[in-house]
Amino acid sequence: DKNMPYKQVARLLAENELTALPVTSGGGHVLGVVSEADVLRKEERTFSRLGSGLPRRTHRERKQAEAVTAGTLMTAPAITIHPDAPLGAAARLMNGHHITRLPVVNSDKELIGMVSRRDLLSVFLRPDGEIAAEVSADLATMKAEGPVQVAASVAGGEVTLTGQLPSADLVSEAVRIASAVDGVVTVISRLTVG
Repeated sequence: DKNMPYKQVARLLAENELTALPVTSGGGHVLGVVSEADVLRKEERTFSRLGSGLPRRTHRERKQAEAVTAGTLMTAPAITIHPDAPLGAAARLMNGHHITRLPVVNSDKELIGMVSRRDLLSVFLRPDGEIAAEVSADLATMKAEGPVQVAASVAGGEVTLTGQLPSADLVSEAVRIASAVDGVVTVISRLTVG
């Protein structure tokens, strides 16, 4: 809750070995996120950066150093994601904003969970057979004028596509489809046009 005291926020992070916590309104709407870095601003407050080669703190960082509640400590607005978003979109958001946890919200902007970098890494633990089956199923939905003969084999998350497609555009489409499957590391195309 936005009114949670600073020490309780620090305790929740430490005791649960978390890197960040969502801050919510009374109605469960995500207002912001408090990270370990936000909490550590208080430790920096008396440290002189001048002469240390460190940049001056921003106005926001100075405010966080004086925070006493989650609402004044949090980084806002929160960057959130919908539960049906592709994993790639979550990874792009997290990397682009340099965050380690991402609140997942429903259509009413209410918190329903959190996704972490570790959660996203787990897709690369999918068995090769499972990835191959999904790639093959997705490729079977391609619409083409002429025969579509594509086989997908997977080793170590690397997908190799072999076979023949009626056009070069469909070869590019097949590579795009295979690349979009969760757990795929790379796609090697040995497809021919004919």
